[in-house]
Amino acid sequence: MPRLRAVAVFCGSREGNDPGFRTAATAMGRGLALMGIRLVYGGGGIGLMRALADGALGAGGAVTGVMPAFLRRLEVAHPGVADLITTDSMHRRKQIMADLADAFVALPGALGTLDETVEILTWRQLGLHAKPVLACDIAGSAAPLVSAIETAIAQGFVGPELRGMLEVTQGVPATLARLAEIAASGL
Repeated sequence: MPRLRAVAVFCGSREGNDPGFRTAATAMGRGLALMGIRLVYGGGGIGLMRALADGALGAGGAVTGVMPAFLRRLEVAHPGVADLITTDSMHRRKQIMADLADAFVALPGALGTLDETVEILTWRQLGLHAKPVLACDIAGSAAPLVSAIETAIAQGFVGPELRGMLEVTQGVPATLARLAEIAASGL
């Protein structure tokens, strides 16, 4: 697939309460691998991050983890990820992930996932990149982010063009299909 070599996926370091979250993370990793797209993610060996990487590695995919040294001590890096980049800060982690990725996907997660997704959207809004940003909605997981964006637009803090900078897809198959369309169009 031309020009879509790597996708950064943001997701939780916990599994959440819905078993469908883990299933989705595993399927996303596997799907990227089968499409020949490198997974770039936070490097964790726990939670949805583990399921995501396991899905990609299990399907023979290429995986790059990016983890700050202090989190490496706390989150236990994924033992199967050979390409693990250690950074000195969270900010550097996000910058490296952004530099390596041709597109971004947000899966369910908590504040870290929200932080990464909002920051990459902010960078897009500021013209620092023009890469696709997708929110893979699993059981309504994207609704709070969409609501925050709609509220900011309604209250006049941002223009309606922000709406078009985040593409919400319904589930993993739709997200993978959209990534395939993006790849086929050459971005």
